[in-house]
Amino acid sequence: MVEGTEPERKFSWILRSGWKGLCPRCGKGHMFKSWLKIVDRCEVCGLDYRFASPDDGPAFFSLCIVAFPLIFLVVWLQVAFEPPIWVHLFTSLPLMIGGCLLPLRPIKGWLVASQYVNKAQEAGTAGLWGELHANAEAKRAQRKD
Repeated sequence: MVEGTEPERKFSWILRSGWKGLCPRCGKGHMFKSWLKIVDRCEVCGLDYRFASPDDGPAFFSLCIVAFPLIFLVVWLQVAFEPPIWVHLFTSLPLMIGGCLLPLRPIKGWLVASQYVNKAQEAGTAGLWGELHANAEAKRAQRKD
């Protein structure tokens, strides 16, 4: 659905399908079966998610985007106002935990969609990618007929 498109459209497709947790091939099936567990296959188009391996990527991006800026905010709060520890327990701690956990799923979806659309592969998975994209090409050819 995305192949042969300009980079802006490709980027918007990755964001739209990945952040919503939808299949990067058809945009209709669900990518997740639980909070962070990826389904084995798309229930609509049958995309095999064996290629998906975002590993620690979501945690890294969550820490860089959320945790590091919040740490500076917490340090500033401590230096500027010197509040008691209970203030940090009720403000800083929930902000850090929620701020780091909530974006994990959208970031993981974005990484999986990026892997599929850009055909990113690990060493030794060329056969798997050939199989995945050959099936997509065959379905595309059937639709054109």
